[in-house]
Order: sequence, then structure tokens, then C-alpha cells
Amino acid sequence: MVRRKSYQISRLLHHDYLFVVKRAPALAKTGQAGSNRAMRDALLQEIDRSRDELAAFTADLIRFPTVNPPGDAYGPCCAFLGERLGRQGFAVEHIRAEGTPGDSDRYPRLNVVARREGGRPGPTVHFNSHIDVVEPGEDWTMDPFAGIVRDGRVYGRGACDMKGGLAASVIAVEAFLRVFPDFPGAIEISGTADEESGGFGGVAYLARQGYFSKPRVDHVIIPEPLNKDRICLGHRGVWWAEIETKGEIAHGSMPFLGDCAVRHMGAVLDAFERELFPALDARRTTMPVVPPGARRSTLNLNSIHGGQTDDFRPGLPSPNVPDWCRLTIDRRFLLEERLEDVKGEVAAILDRLKRERRKFDYEIRDVMEVQPTMTDRSAPVVQAVAEAIREVFDREPDYVISPGTYDQKHVARIGGLFDCIAYGPGILDLAHRPDEWVGIDDMVESAKVMAIGLDLLLHGHAA
Repeated sequence: MVRRKSYQISRLLHHDYLFVVKRAPALAKTGQAGSNRAMRDALLQEIDRSRDELAAFTADLIRFPTVNPPGDAYGPCCAFLGERLGRQGFAVEHIRAEGTPGDSDRYPRLNVVARREGGRPGPTVHFNSHIDVVEPGEDWTMDPFAGIVRDGRVYGRGACDMKGGLAASVIAVEAFLRVFPDFPGAIEISGTADEESGGFGGVAYLARQGYFSKPRVDHVIIPEPLNKDRICLGHRGVWWAEIETKGEIAHGSMPFLGDCAVRHMGAVLDAFERELFPALDARRTTMPVVPPGARRSTLNLNSIHGGQTDDFRPGLPSPNVPDWCRLTIDRRFLLEERLEDVKGEVAAILDRLKRERRKFDYEIRDVMEVQPTMTDRSAPVVQAVAEAIREVFDREPDYVISPGTYDQKHVARIGGLFDCIAYGPGILDLAHRPDEWVGIDDMVESAKVMAIGLDLLLHGHAA
């Protein structure tokens, strides 16, 4: 099992405001924007003909075991994707995010960005997918990196989150280029690192280099697995932190001579159970977060360590009173909450315990802060993908908010680009699970939505 590392990102996201796009004119309805009907039909037929290729391409991507941490196989995966896009006439860059968390010569944080210019001026549409996947874990009934195609599904770690989405976006763009070789504007596709650990070596790094800002890019689609008929407008906020209680080491046979940090942490956990968890459970948001259980404030206790060593082997005695205990917390907060209040309610409990408990002392360290993000429904990329969903599925799309964060946070915060959504194939509940899979039909239909959305954004309105 690969063990996650915790990186302290001091005050990483410091702007105390909600990222919301400015109102933008809606796209014209079908028939008034984009290509004509015959061209649109040709585009969809190209994608139908690519069904087997789409499944095989997804399986090939899964076979790169891009597990993060530590960041395995980033180079070969980026090279594979870059070579394919290069053959389609894209200018391809391979970019290492040197100095970012986890970057090393053994595990370089590598990204691939490909751009193809159109035949005349126009906006730029960027499809961004992360290439990293979480560790497989236990209970698989098959090799998680075999890329097995069976019964209309592609199985493997990352099939759903999100190599199926990456493959669908590439197939959508390739079909678009065959039908519209002289398109206006530009198209970009990227495969980026480290989304599963915060995206600091991927989209965050590239955004600081100007890859996700105007005038280079106008619209961003991130093919995360939010279901094929839903548009994800953003995500809840998150505050990750480490709380450490202090103690005094002594011989375990005479604990009265020391001060047990684990007992102090027990008091923290008791206060959380009695006070904080009930308060969070009572809070609700107007954001359309899915699943419904995530429409409230939540706190997850990610890990707890204390005592002699972090890697103490079971069965061996520990003769000391522990002088430290560390708890990692994952607090997800809502549009209606302020980050300083989120932090303040935890600090208030710790400060009260310091007054009430003899020798109680603590430190709290920020690991990551992300503000809630929600793109306005009138944004051009939302309007284009919504129209595409209506055309492909003959129904209105659902507009949702993700319970967890993804790389849209960096596009907005660093790139200053708010015309960004997540849309892609796959069932969110399957992400990070054993026997993860993505449906081939879902990928085909999502590719059609992305291709139509691309058509509307490039042909349907001015940037």
C-alpha cells in the first residue's frame, strides 16, 4: 500500500471570496449557432465509428500505472498521449513542474499540453484531464492495470476517474477535426499531474505559467466523472489541517511522571463529537451538491498518529508515555460559510481545552485551503454543453456541484478564468473503488456532447 504524504501549503489559497463568473450572453439555440445539421450529423457519425477505438484507447491509458503518490509512470503516459496528439497536428509541450510537492528526479511532475491552431481567429477551448490515479487498494477481482474491455465496459484503476474522460475528449476532438479541418480559434488538450493530491504539480503549476488564462484560453472543460447528462459547475470548499497535541515523555510504568498527548487528543475528539459534528450536520447549502448527503458541512478525521513512532509494528511493546499525537482533518465547507469561521470554530474548541485541561497544548498547521467555486449557468461553456446534452439525450441537463474539489479551483484562483466546468463520462460513485469501470456507451455519448459543445463554442459565438 502506498502511503500518502502530507504537504504543508502555507496559506495556499488566501482570497476570501467565492469565485463566480460574470454574467455572459447565452448561446443561440440549435439552428442559430454552430454548424448546420448535415455537418452536425457527420460529426456524430464519426464518433459512432470510433467506438472500438475509444474503448481501446481508454484501456491503453489505464495500462500506465500512474499511481499518485508517488507519481509513477507520468513520463510514459504523457509521451503516449503527446505522440497521438502530435500525429493529429498538435504542437506538443512536455512540462515538468519543478519544485512542486513530490517532484523529484525519480518522480518528476510531468504534464503534456497540446495545441492546434485553427484556420482563422476565434476562441480557444481547452480540455483538461489529470493522468494520475489513486492506489488500487484491496478487493479487486482483476488486475487493476490490465485495461480489460468486457461486457460494454472498460475496467481498471482510473477507468472512471478519469482516463475514460480523457479518451472521450481526445476522440471528440479528433472527430471534430475530421469534419471541420478549417475551424476558427484553437483547441488545446492537456494531461496533467497530481490532481489526486491537490494538483500543485499539474494545473496549479501550469496556471502560474499562464496556460489557463486569457488571452491564451477562453473556455475549459474538465472531463471528470460526474455522469453523462450532468454539468458540474464547481465544488465545495476544503480546509485540510493537522492538529498536534503536546505531552511529556516518561516511562510507561509511571505515567504520572509524564503527560499523555494521546489523552489530550482524546479530549479533542470528544469535544468534536459532542459539539462540532452536530453543529456541522445542521448546516445546509443552496448549492446543488451531489450526492444529497454532501449538501451539509462535513468533517472527516483522515488519520491519527501518536506515540513512539509512526510506523510502530503491531505486537511490540511501547514503554513510553507519548509526548505527541497528530490528527489530520478534512473539513468540507459551503458557499454560505467563511473560511475564517471554519477555522475559528476548531480553534475555539482547542483554546477552551487549553484553559480547562492541565498542561494541554497544541499546534495547528494548515495543509490546504480551497474556496467554494461555482460557475454561473449563463457562462458560454455551460450554455454550449447544456445545448449539447439536450441534443444528445433529448432532456435538460442536471446542474450539480461536486462534493470534493478538482482542478477547477486552480483555473479560477490562479488563472482568473471562470468559464470552466467539469463534464465527462463515468459514475462518480465508482471512483477510487475496487473493480472501477467506465461504460463504453457512456464514453461515446459524452464524446458526442463534448464535440457538439466544441462546435458551438468555436462556431457559435465570438470570444
